[in-house]
Amino acid sequence: MFRNKRLVFLGIILFIAVIFSAAFLRSRYTVPILMYHSVSPEPNPYIELLRVKPEIFRRQMRFLKEHHYNVVPLAAVADLIKNNKPVPARTVAITFDDGYKDNYIYAFPILKEYNFPATIFVITSEMSNPAQKERLAWEDIAVMQASGLITFGSHTITHPDLTKVLSPADLEKEIAGSKKILEEKLGRKVESFAYPIGKFDAKSRQAVIDAGYSLAAASNPGKAFSNKDIFALKRLRISKNCANMFIFWVEASGYYNFMREFKRKK
Repeated sequence: MFRNKRLVFLGIILFIAVIFSAAFLRSRYTVPILMYHSVSPEPNPYIELLRVKPEIFRRQMRFLKEHHYNVVPLAAVADLIKNNKPVPARTVAITFDDGYKDNYIYAFPILKEYNFPATIFVITSEMSNPAQKERLAWEDIAVMQASGLITFGSHTITHPDLTKVLSPADLEKEIAGSKKILEEKLGRKVESFAYPIGKFDAKSRQAVIDAGYSLAAASNPGKAFSNKDIFALKRLRISKNCANMFIFWVEASGYYNFMREFKRKK
């Protein structure tokens, strides 16, 4: 009798511990926002660590599909956060930085195959620029936008470190100016912005808000910034290491932000 009571008591304690652990983990969950750059079979010494081969990208998208991930536009993530809405299980967003031509050649057909939305942040001065042949042309952008799957956002005009842009006029030009250029080229309102190199400060964050953007994506600003700040959205840099599907699964789990911030001293 005593043994049975002890087992029941231990069972209750274990059950309570599981419930509290689940609640703790849930409170640390952050919608994974995947950040890609180049998707190409060709080596690129300038961005080799961040280059993902097309076959690896396809494998990653197939993983999301087969494991029933809820792939949504980045704006939908911001809406969930802003309005404190429940986050559907396995929600994930896909983004690309810099506007590489290979996003159109290799990534776009795969996204269409799986019917996955994505946001591409472009550097406006480099689109259709003969000196920047590896960048998208405005014609490519028009085709992708017409698909209804791809949304374009600003990555500034010249891709400067905004924390070092001292002139208010220069800051406004890079942030508000790039928005105006994109809106004229795309014929629609541009809502999203990505900080070059993932870096920002109070001035640049406020300049993004003042320019009329609805959200801004960073990279990993750290635990000093709330997971609910839609003008400092935390993203996960997808690199060559994510060719290992276990690593990709960990990054897409929703808990990788918590794990990497837990390891930080500051």
